[in-house]
Amino acid sequence: MRGALASAAAAAFLPAFLTRPAAAQEMPAGVGEAGRRTLIRGGHILSQDSAIGDFTGDVLTEGSRILQLAPQIDAPDAAVIDATGRIVMPGFVDTHHHQFETSLRSYLPNGIMFADPTRPGEPTYLDDILGIFSKLYRPEDVYIAQLFGGLSQLDAGVTTVHDVSQIHHSPAHSDAVIAGMQAVGRRGVFGYFEGYGPDLAYPGDARRLRDTYFASDDQLLTMLMGGEVYLPGVDPLDLWRLAQDLDLMIGLHVVGSLGMRETMDALIPHYTDKHLFIHMTGMSDAAWARAQEVGAHVSLAVPIEMQMRHGMPPIQKAIDMGMAPSLSVDVECTMTADFFTQMRGLMTVQRMMANQTALEQGPEAAPALMSVREAITFATINGAAGLKLDHKTGSLTPGKEADIILLDADALNVAPLNNAAGAVVTLMERSNVESVLVAGQIKKWKGAIVGHDIAALRNQIVASRDYLFETADVTVPLFD
Repeated sequence: MRGALASAAAAAFLPAFLTRPAAAQEMPAGVGEAGRRTLIRGGHILSQDSAIGDFTGDVLTEGSRILQLAPQIDAPDAAVIDATGRIVMPGFVDTHHHQFETSLRSYLPNGIMFADPTRPGEPTYLDDILGIFSKLYRPEDVYIAQLFGGLSQLDAGVTTVHDVSQIHHSPAHSDAVIAGMQAVGRRGVFGYFEGYGPDLAYPGDARRLRDTYFASDDQLLTMLMGGEVYLPGVDPLDLWRLAQDLDLMIGLHVVGSLGMRETMDALIPHYTDKHLFIHMTGMSDAAWARAQEVGAHVSLAVPIEMQMRHGMPPIQKAIDMGMAPSLSVDVECTMTADFFTQMRGLMTVQRMMANQTALEQGPEAAPALMSVREAITFATINGAAGLKLDHKTGSLTPGKEADIILLDADALNVAPLNNAAGAVVTLMERSNVESVLVAGQIKKWKGAIVGHDIAALRNQIVASRDYLFETADVTVPLFD
């Protein structure tokens, strides 16, 4: 009884808003439709646009586009989204993600890329994921992996992805990749990379795909040409020339631990501003200088590069070269695909190396410590620029499309909010992503994905997983 009385007495001193349940706002109708204006009101805005800055205030959109940002906007005809206590910022941009591997999540938690004689019998990425599992995918397995993985990233605030699905075993597989990306309803770059088997149509099917699905760049999905340097019997310059003929970007993995340094040096004269170099570990100074000179882009996957023996993530090298690299999640068979993990990995690695230099050689010899704002820049506008999409997304700028996320800063793991950018990078995780808009349309509302039966999709991806493991004659290693 004394406990109950004490609780009642304590409650009497609490502010009124803490003693009654908050009323949940219903999802406003028509958001994102042509001509429909929406006011995101009262949020803590991280615009990622230096001309606009950061402040507490409003964002006004109309249809798919951003109209205005200001401390207060009068728009009586607009649908209203209450952003009080929320951080409002552009969605994250993932510049390299093998989405077909969603079905293989956490299968390779201790794995590295290639066989190591000190780890006999251990599965590896090249031997097991690409060498066995990837060759077993049917179009329906591709589709559900794309859809489920894409929705999962939307749930975590990633509104743009470059999908690197090395799963193009037939034109039907390629069509399934695109269908899955379309079903998610977020912005994406379809990366047309290699496949395996008798029905392989890569790279020749690139022209059909471009003409059928990507004849217009004024849509959520665009296309990039895979131009790897390691494919047997394929001259990478043939792939690069095909991409140039189709006016497409060129993406490729650049990994020093796989012996690519000499090949990349030989290709230096052919680097262009449409090249997306993934990882860029272990490359020569000449290769870096040429990449910087022509304006090629570098995509870093810091946790995976550390975990799977790609080589030291070249964070500082890119910074010292004056480049603006982006972040990417790479493979979910080994690591989560959320961007809070990516930003913390990026920042802690850079600061670890800089701090160690300061301790060993003195602070004057150490590079500048990365800030939380810089980490967010890597995760947003840098990625948009790297995919040639910064005219559409990556910042909250009038005229750009409304790819916007609302992050709960009143949540138990964040409140009280003392630094908005700091909270995003150092405190938050996917549960803080409350609402997500892509091209002005609500894709996640108050913690729940809109328009999809997640339970039914979960059953489908479990069935696909079961097929892949049974066909590979591999037991799901639940407790290994």
